Amino acid sequence: MAEKGENIFQREDERADVRCIKNKKSGRTHSPERPLQPTMLEVGTWWLGELSFIRKKSTLVKYSSQFENHLVPVFGDKRIDEISNEDMIAFCNGLLTGTGNGGEKLSPKTVSDILSRMKSIRKFALIHGYEVGFIADCVSLPQAEEEIRVLSLSEEKKLLGYLKTHTDLTNLGIILCLFTGIRIGELCALTWNDISLAERELYIRRTMQRLRNLNDNAEKRTYIDIDRPKSRRSVRAIPIPDNIFEDLRVAYVTDAFVLTGEKKRFVEPRTMENRFKTILRECNIEDANFHALRHTFATRCVEVGFDIKSLSEILGHANVNITLNRYVHPTMQLKRDNMNRLSDLYTVR
Repeated sequence: MAEKGENIFQREDERADVRCIKNKKSGRTHSPERPLQPTMLEVGTWWLGELSFIRKKSTLVKYSSQFENHLVPVFGDKRIDEISNEDMIAFCNGLLTGTGNGGEKLSPKTVSDILSRMKSIRKFALIHGYEVGFIADCVSLPQAEEEIRVLSLSEEKKLLGYLKTHTDLTNLGIILCLFTGIRIGELCALTWNDISLAERELYIRRTMQRLRNLNDNAEKRTYIDIDRPKSRRSVRAIPIPDNIFEDLRVAYVTDAFVLTGEKKRFVEPRTMENRFKTILRECNIEDANFHALRHTFATRCVEVGFDIKSLSEILGHANVNITLNRYVHPTMQLKRDNMNRLSDLYTVR
């Protein structure tokens, strides 16, 4: 929920400010100018400055954090043309094993993201005529498959039973996610004005997340940002299933957040995540994060015969490959049913 004095941003095209980054070793502060022989710190700061005009604030915060926390401590003082392939390999190995800067062992996915920032800075330097000492593909990272949590049918029924007998707006929000597949940030930003009872549709236009404040002079280190969704395809209309329509109609309040029923008070994603985990414990269901509801929704859609294109658009994916590779998790029973259909072709009648 919003704290007193909470800084909330609801913007369509607000430009983010990018601060100059202070080198923790030398104490010098670099501005995004064009030195003759730039360091990684200088090129990276210049790169971030130009991104501020074309990237969402949440993306800029992510890139800035990765740059400042991982790249600057190791490469900040080095000229971009002095960083070698061997330096890059040692850097990534240190992050993977926990022997590098900070001593924290990072996942291959996180290291891959950090490496992508390094590649972007390299490309930026080359475009502006600087020599670079390493090549983009000098490191090959292992990609471990992410374990996906999907609620079983019995777990889902148990959860629904609890939610239906403990009626409040939080539980209604969980039911909504379970039957529409919307993301937690989209749910938290959802208002009743985004739901059309006449058309029986809900409209995803915004998402909510807590971001790190890039302004050194800000009173709070983080703030709640309500902004357009992550991609153009994420802005979408979703038909409301018949089984939850009546619940939404009864709870409907004009000009208010869905999760609070109030205009100026909201529930932020981390609060919603904690509430969900509490409910799972009360239901004696194995732990899962809130995103499991989205995977569960996609799995049930496949089980009842959704076409993948429709499912992809409902989930707000850029293309169907994301849906197939990341969200479609056929159960063993579905596989068994499909195999039996094949057997039916050879049944002697």
